[in-house]
Amino acid sequence: MSLQSRVMEQMKAAMKAKDSVALQSLRAIKSALLLAQTESGSKTVLSEEEEVKLVQKLVKQRKDSAAIFTEQGRADLAEPELAEVAVIEQFLPEQLTEEEVEKVVVQTIEATGASGMKDMGKVMGMVSKELSGQADGKTISTIVKKLLS
Repeated sequence: MSLQSRVMEQMKAAMKAKDSVALQSLRAIKSALLLAQTESGSKTVLSEEEEVKLVQKLVKQRKDSAAIFTEQGRADLAEPELAEVAVIEQFLPEQLTEEEVEKVVVQTIEATGASGMKDMGKVMGMVSKELSGQADGKTISTIVKKLLS
């Protein structure tokens, strides 16, 4: 089942349950999907990888917003953002723990023979491709920096 049809089913359920936070989150996903499909001018179907990247982007935006609101002492604005994150994350593949990501990074460093920060780009590219949708770039970056420095 495609992401768009799953979102539509969840929207119907949210409408019936009168869950405004879920409905707002699902509408954001639907809107982003429609924008991505019509962006190039033709109605193309997005690949699963593109859909995952799009959902990850939505989650990252909301987490960043929540962090800024929390930093400014606006918990009243941060809470709805984090509630939306919880709804949107349902559409992402299972996320790996930091230990699991670290194992993959160590294997990649050994396979490529990376020895310092000059090789960070190479390692990041390979790990990001391998863990597409299963870990965010910030986590991967932190672990790669820790292991290469």
